[in-house]
This record gives sequence, structure tokens and C-alpha cells, in this order.
Amino acid sequence: MKLLSNTPVWDATPPEVWHGWQLHRLRTYLRDRVLPFSMHYQRLFAEHDVHPEDIASLEDWSRVPLTSKSDLTVSREQQREFILAPDEAVLRREWGVILNALMHGQAAAREKIETEFRPVLMTSTTGRSSDPVPFFFTKHDLANLDVTGRRMMECGGSQHDFRHVNAFPFAPHLAFWQAHHAGLGFGAFMVSTGGGKAMGTEGNIALIDKIQPDVLIGMPTFIYHLMRQAVEMGRHWPNIKRITLGGEKVADGLRARLLDLARELGSRDTHIISTYGFTEAKMAFPECPGKTGNGSTGFHLSPDLGIIELIDPRTGVPVEEGQAGEIVFTPLDSRGTVVLRYRTGDIAEGGLTWARCPHCGRTCPRLLGPISRVSEVRELNLDKIKGTLVNFNILEHLLDDMKGVAAWQLEICKHDNDPLEVDELVLHVAPENSVITDDLEHRLIRRFAEVTEVQPNEICFHDLPAMRERLGIGRLIKEAKLIDKRPKSPGSRSKCELTTTN
Repeated sequence: MKLLSNTPVWDATPPEVWHGWQLHRLRTYLRDRVLPFSMHYQRLFAEHDVHPEDIASLEDWSRVPLTSKSDLTVSREQQREFILAPDEAVLRREWGVILNALMHGQAAAREKIETEFRPVLMTSTTGRSSDPVPFFFTKHDLANLDVTGRRMMECGGSQHDFRHVNAFPFAPHLAFWQAHHAGLGFGAFMVSTGGGKAMGTEGNIALIDKIQPDVLIGMPTFIYHLMRQAVEMGRHWPNIKRITLGGEKVADGLRARLLDLARELGSRDTHIISTYGFTEAKMAFPECPGKTGNGSTGFHLSPDLGIIELIDPRTGVPVEEGQAGEIVFTPLDSRGTVVLRYRTGDIAEGGLTWARCPHCGRTCPRLLGPISRVSEVRELNLDKIKGTLVNFNILEHLLDDMKGVAAWQLEICKHDNDPLEVDELVLHVAPENSVITDDLEHRLIRRFAEVTEVQPNEICFHDLPAMRERLGIGRLIKEAKLIDKRPKSPGSRSKCELTTTN
């Protein structure tokens, strides 16, 4: 039951070596782990007459059916079919298990199997667009989480004597566990606050006052809220060298505001590092700090642990290197819940590159952003005669980059709350201190007109405490930046539709 050994160095191996290694690893992983123990993929591969030994190229692999969210939003019994569950009859045929039992005894062999296959941790998707889907980790997966966590620390330029504060909320959510295992895998001091819901804003600030960390880790909106409050309270945090963010997109405007806040808190050499991860991958991928500035350097992948493909979201056909496409993920070493060729619904607008990183020199593949959601291109029925497509990814960047906007929320509703009436778009804004709201309103309307076909029907201004309550900062895992309050008439469908098919 031994998989391929002699793994290349994840960040210092040329692409031509990785391409052949990944295909070899994929065939071995499918043959020895997935197909013997995954009921779902046993059935799928048999239906499509797919055999691991026939996969000689990524083009061959691209013919294997994609897995999507709809395949997972099924009954609990069907979800269990994605969990690798060893069959004793199959294990008896594996020489590795038999030899281990002969050499070390049956108890040792059983312990080895349980370490690899018994689920010990559950995370879940956040359930924004559907019911949360559980994903199970085994001890084998947790060891890989240590590995990817250590790589995040190394790529981010952390040091063993740095003090880290993890402000992700306590939840069965990948972001918290990846940050936790980053500290374990790297061997550095890490204290987890549980975010706003566990300790509250003042509790987080008081703890940071005492620890004076070198690295702050958390959701972008909450970290911004935390630092802004600390500035208003006159706190002094001079040691912040890294602000590591996950769980949400990080626009350039937000990076700039966080750097300004860090300077106001007394930190002069701070770098903003964004990470990209998703529950189904059971890992996250970091940016490096970059030599100059604080723009995105691309998300550095772990090619020994997974294969990333980019596809055309409409056709499902792989795109050329460097072209934008939907991210598709296949693990190469996962246990517990396993999904193959999984459609994330995320678009890497800068494509996938195997070129050496110009900032840190690593040769691992990188996803180039910004990364946006397919599902965030929504159809708003703003005119009863003709629908209008609105890309909420563009609007999000517009609002995050707008000077004078401290926080925002977009609300879609119906005129007079009548299900049969036209849709309306209401923008809620908390302005920065000393900003003239009339001037900000005019600038917002102008920017909306420049980048989209719609304008807000109304712009409502709030103070920061009221906006924090609207967004659910400290209460929700992910802040509610877009809310759909449209009532539905009996038998009607929401006009909030995907613009792609699975």
C-alpha cells in the first residue's frame, strides 16, 4: 500500500520534472487508494470505463468527469460514498499490510490502517449557496495540514521566534485549522483568539496588547475592524511584520488601508499576505511577501499534494497556461473525504503559471489573481423587460478600493417588498472619518456608472458600529457583504442565477 516515494522538493523542482511525477503519482493514488475504497469513484470510473493505467497525460485526465458542488449536496448516506473506507477483503490482498502484520504484529498493522483512514476531524463548507457539506480528515490528512501550514510560514517569511495571533473564528472551518496547524508544523508560537465571537473586539485587542505579535492572521474584514478599533483606542503595536488574510478576497484598496493602520499603530515594515484555500482541498496556498510593494505575488501551490487545472467555466474544457479559468482541484495524497476534478466555482483571472516566482524565486506553480467566484456574476431583474448582468466581483473591488469607504454592504430587495415588482439595489456604507458624505455619494454613483450598467437605487450611510452589526462581524464566519432580501412569489425562482453550467 505504499505510494510513490522520492517526492521532489515542492518549491525548487523544474516544471518538466513535476509534470511526469504528478501523472505517476495520480495513477498510483487512484489505483491504491481511491478506487479500492471510494464507492462514488468506483461507480463513476466503471460507468465511464476509466482505468488509472490509461492516464498518460493531463489531456487523458481531462476526459474524466468533473465533480461539482451538486454532487456533494446530497443525502448523508450519499456523502459518505466520498469517504475512503477500507474494505477488509481488499486490505488482505495488499502485501504491505500483510508484511507489516508479520513483522510488527496485527495490532501495529491495525494502528497503521486507522492512522491513515479513520476520520478524526470534520470541517465543513460555509453553506452560503447551499447546505454545509462535511469534509472528514484522518491523522494522515492532519499531517499534510502541518506540511501545508509550514509551507505557508516559510513562503510568508515567518521566523521561529515570531509571535503569531490567529484571529480566525473557532469553527469547523478550514481557515482556522490551517492557521492552527501552520503554528504546529512550523514550530512557532501561536495563540488563537477565536475571533470576535469568542473574545469580542476588546478581548482581542487586550490580548494583542499583551503579546505584541509579529504576525496577525484572520479574516480581512475582521482584521481591518480590529486594527481600526485599536487605532481609535490609541493602541501601540510596533512589531507587526505580516498580516496574513484568508477566507475572503483581498482587494488592493484593503491592502493599502491595512498598511495605513499598521503605520498608525507603530509598525513600519509590514507586508500583507493573502491566502487561497477551500474546504474541498483540505489545504490553503500562500502568497510570498514580494520584494517591493504589497500587491499579489500569486498563490504558491503544493504540486506534490494536488493537481490544479483551469477550465472554461462554460464548456469544462481546459484552458491554455496563463489564461483565465475556473479552478479544478484533484488531491494526490488525501484520505477521509476525497473529491476528484472538483469544480471550485472560483475563477483565477490571471491564469496558472509554472514560471519561477520573480519575487521569491520558487519554482512551484502559482495561481494568479484576482480570484473571483463564478456564482458572483448574478442576474438582476432590474428592468421588467430586459435583465441586466452584474458582476459582483467587479463591484466588490470597486467598493474595497474606493477611498473614504470604511465598510460596505450591498442589499438586493424588491420595490415596496412586492415579489412581483422590480429589483432594487441598496448600498450601505460606513464612511471613513472626516469624509463628506455628499461628496462620497457622488463619487460612488460615478464609479458605478463607469464599471457597470446599474446604479444603486439608494445609498444609506451608517456609523461603524451599525455597519459592523449589519455585516455580522464577530458573529458570522464570513461577513455578509451581499444580502438578497427579495421575497419570492409562490412557485417563482430567484433571479439570482449562476452564469455557468456544471
